Amino acid sequence: MKRNVFKHWIAILLPLMIILVLLFFLTALSNLDKGNALEEKEQLEAALHKATVSCYSIEGAYPPSLEYLIENYGIQINTKRFTVKYEYCASNMMPDITVLEYPYENSH
Repeated sequence: MKRNVFKHWIAILLPLMIILVLLFFLTALSNLDKGNALEEKEQLEAALHKATVSCYSIEGAYPPSLEYLIENYGIQINTKRFTVKYEYCASNMMPDITVLEYPYENSH
């Protein structure tokens, strides 16, 4: 009788444990991807800032457009994941640069 109860509990607990392990694994993967996206965004922001300041140092003026940075300073943007808002005011004023990430579902 005790063996039947034990087998019954094993039959219930084993699938639940497997489901819990799978959920933990999927959650960990999701968090890893979010962390990578955040790091990629921070690297893009840093590269844009560095290229903008380099342009000002070399040419004496801030870049007039994002396209100018891409063409002349080697900036690469993952356009499937990010969009960059570049607001140029004047050649002697630092442009306002904002990197926005597309929603996760649209980035793959």
